[in-house]
Amino acid sequence: MNMMNRTTEVAGQSVGGYAGRQKIYPKLAHGNFRKLKWAVMVATLGVYYLLPWLRWDRGPNLPNQAFLLDFANQRLFFGPIEIWAQELYYITGILILSALGLFLVTALAGRVWCGYACPQTVWTDLMIAVERIWQGDRNARIRLDNARWSFNKIWRKAGTHATWLLIGLATGGALVFYFRDAPTLAHELLTGDAPTVAYVFLGVFTVSTYLLGGIAREQVCIYMCPWPRIQGAMFDADSLLVSYRDWRGEPRGPHKKGQSWEGRGDCVDCTACVTVCPMGIDIRDGAQLECIQCALCIDACDEIMDRVGRPRGLIAYDTFKNLEAPTHDKRVPIRLIRPRTLVYTALIALVSGVMVFAWSNRGDMDVNILHDRNPMFVQLSDGSLRNGYVIKIMNKEHDTRRLHLELSGLDGAHLQIVGLSGERPTIEVVPDNLRALKVFVTVPAALRAKLSGSATPFRFAVVDPAEGETLYHDATFRGPANE
Repeated sequence: MNMMNRTTEVAGQSVGGYAGRQKIYPKLAHGNFRKLKWAVMVATLGVYYLLPWLRWDRGPNLPNQAFLLDFANQRLFFGPIEIWAQELYYITGILILSALGLFLVTALAGRVWCGYACPQTVWTDLMIAVERIWQGDRNARIRLDNARWSFNKIWRKAGTHATWLLIGLATGGALVFYFRDAPTLAHELLTGDAPTVAYVFLGVFTVSTYLLGGIAREQVCIYMCPWPRIQGAMFDADSLLVSYRDWRGEPRGPHKKGQSWEGRGDCVDCTACVTVCPMGIDIRDGAQLECIQCALCIDACDEIMDRVGRPRGLIAYDTFKNLEAPTHDKRVPIRLIRPRTLVYTALIALVSGVMVFAWSNRGDMDVNILHDRNPMFVQLSDGSLRNGYVIKIMNKEHDTRRLHLELSGLDGAHLQIVGLSGERPTIEVVPDNLRALKVFVTVPAALRAKLSGSATPFRFAVVDPAEGETLYHDATFRGPANE
């Protein structure tokens, strides 16, 4: 296309193939689904803001914050559960379970996660509630935006944005509290003694919350989030979705009191379902990518149906199978148990079982052994061969462990631990810590003939006399290839 002929977007209208954003002014809805959304918002925000302040006594020398992402010490604390960096596969399992749970819920009832519990939805709902407090409901906000700038408009807009920024600050502050002891970090932030990285991330999270929840709003769901484009693969003919029952509502049109309802539908074309929608869509146009299944249109329509004396449920949760049925005298029963839900449920059970089994067999001590790479072995002046290793012992218990290191399967070899003396030195590993040891294994010249080529397998044994526990770890002893 010639650059001279290209057009741009003007005043939120579609020009030259591009559509500018048309600001959405959702009206406050009243009804059961709106009450449910308020309850979910209060619950989720309460958990998010208060969780870092919960305490959990883990004993001396351990943090007492119930939920702590202790990256500095490479540990995650979730109440009584402690996950080390080497055990992040548990987090992978939790993420897989979350994804499968989302798939199952979507197959059953559409995007209810998006409509109620998604962080973007929750904070956008909060920002709209703040905007409504400062500027009024839908019509008042439209009038304010169309009015000329005045003191009334300035202070209302300023109050709205200032409150949004405070919410963003509280949101960012709560998030950084998950990474360090909350009371300590809060004091440091107020006194200016917190680490620079804490202020940086606090600022980033504050601005992000302000922009995504207060400014971008539905644009995040439509253009930034991939889930609307994926969720279609989770639906089937039995999925419950917020739907307009056109077989009952059409033909639509205004209705005056006293007029007959014969030969027409129940929809009075009041657009109440459109004005309450936070995405600005018309549910009567059918299933749409933008719909987050918040069900506020159900509340709005039910209220109108009550006023005009028609049955509720013109807009309701329904299935494609019911909507497309040849006759609507009898509803098709909802099938919760079907192949796709059974597959998701089975996968959830399988992953949960694997995680429970792995956790129940989780040891309280880990050993990791690294063979020196350069040189692989050293021939000493007396003809003996020596290999070097770095042995890392992690003590996951909350008490100091006193251990011994032994060799198994390499008869006659000599073990030396750098920094420790004695025939069978004691290795102390403090609670919730890792100790790295430099170890040399030497095979005398007289026993070199017993080595099996260039790599002889053997095992290190870490012995805990107090617990009666022995942990073995496979290793190899390297030597010349021609022997």
